[in-house]
Amino acid sequence: MTDINRRNFLRSSLAGGAFLGFTGLINRLDRFNAYGADAFSTEKSLFGPLLPTASANTGETFLSLPAGFQYNVIGRAGSLMSNGMPTPTLHDGMAAFPYRGFPNSLALIRNHENSGFAGSGGAVTGTPPYDANAAGGTTTLIVDKQTRLVTNTFPSLSGTVRNCGGGPTPWNTWISCEETTVGTLGGFAKPHGYCFEVGRRLRGQPIALKQMGRFRHEAVAVDAASGNVYLTEDNTPAGFYRYIPNVRGQLALGGSLQMLAVTGRPNADLRTGQTLNASIPVEWVNIADPDPALADTDAAAVFLQGAALGGAKFTRLEGCFARAGTIDFTSTNGGNQGLGQVWRYTHGVDPARGTLALIFESPSSAVLDFPDNICFGPQNNMYICEDGSVDNYVRVLSPNGSLSDFAKNIVPGYESYEFAGCTFSPDGATLFVNIQTPGLTLAIWGNF
Repeated sequence: MTDINRRNFLRSSLAGGAFLGFTGLINRLDRFNAYGADAFSTEKSLFGPLLPTASANTGETFLSLPAGFQYNVIGRAGSLMSNGMPTPTLHDGMAAFPYRGFPNSLALIRNHENSGFAGSGGAVTGTPPYDANAAGGTTTLIVDKQTRLVTNTFPSLSGTVRNCGGGPTPWNTWISCEETTVGTLGGFAKPHGYCFEVGRRLRGQPIALKQMGRFRHEAVAVDAASGNVYLTEDNTPAGFYRYIPNVRGQLALGGSLQMLAVTGRPNADLRTGQTLNASIPVEWVNIADPDPALADTDAAAVFLQGAALGGAKFTRLEGCFARAGTIDFTSTNGGNQGLGQVWRYTHGVDPARGTLALIFESPSSAVLDFPDNICFGPQNNMYICEDGSVDNYVRVLSPNGSLSDFAKNIVPGYESYEFAGCTFSPDGATLFVNIQTPGLTLAIWGNF
């Protein structure tokens, strides 16, 4: 997510081609072909037009928001944490949880996508590290629910590499994911490419969840009913995975890793040429070796095991979110125009099977540009962080098919940098989001 070069390819000013979305969006293709991106301007009105808005607590203008919405700046790279160490850089995936014992506070756990070595600028320091040579990890912000201001900040995971996405669990922990498979050959003391479970309070030595796979992880989503963990892979090609733990809620006790396959279509390529809302029957194939030593030199070592059994191909899977009966996830550069897809997996009655459907595909960067992290908020609206190369927005995809602009990055000198880590507070009153560079965490509220 921090490789700027990758954000400069696959850009187009499409004047034709397929536009796919929720039911009710297909007829918008003709309007797009006739009028271009301006055809969508009247449909981006769920909250009204965006206006440059100064933060309530600092007066700095970092966002354009709809009228009536406000925000606080609650995190900034380089500012001192409660332990006296500087806040790390590269803010990324994030989730908010109740803070046990403090009913007026919540815990916001935040990834830092640092790829370098411990002691380098922006590194996470201050906890027992998984790997003393590595600079990545997470920090935790304790936020007052009424003032939406931070009362405490501390490192909560260190010694990892490139902590990109992740996801919350139903038991109120955060799973932080490494988007790399570097190891000792890269100068680190331990292998990387794993998921780590982070609690709301500090604990001891981090545990790599090795049976959840060693690959370029992005995000996870946990099905509350089964406890199964669904995982996205940020690679090309990429797989969509699920981890079935031996004991629900006890991820470190081991389990089985599987990869999605389309029933009757071995190695189905879902990157392009897909049909809106078509119900695709899918099943799962087992990954025999989720932690292959070969991953040191081949980040696709897990994917290739699944592909050998007929697993389906995606490209650069990113955000992932669980709701009752479904898992939604994004492909940042999927689709006929290479500008992004949104997929929905629906659990089957038979746990070995389910269905998959493409629910959105972008025709133009003016409509949706490289969708990344996602979350759901009030009214069942999906909030989508963009990782584009020019302007970056938080977009909102509504159940009725309308696509709206909710927030625009207007940080002076950093307007082209991505949004990341969108997540709502447990009560749905506050949307937290990061601007990865220069490293800002924002708390937004209003009439969602």
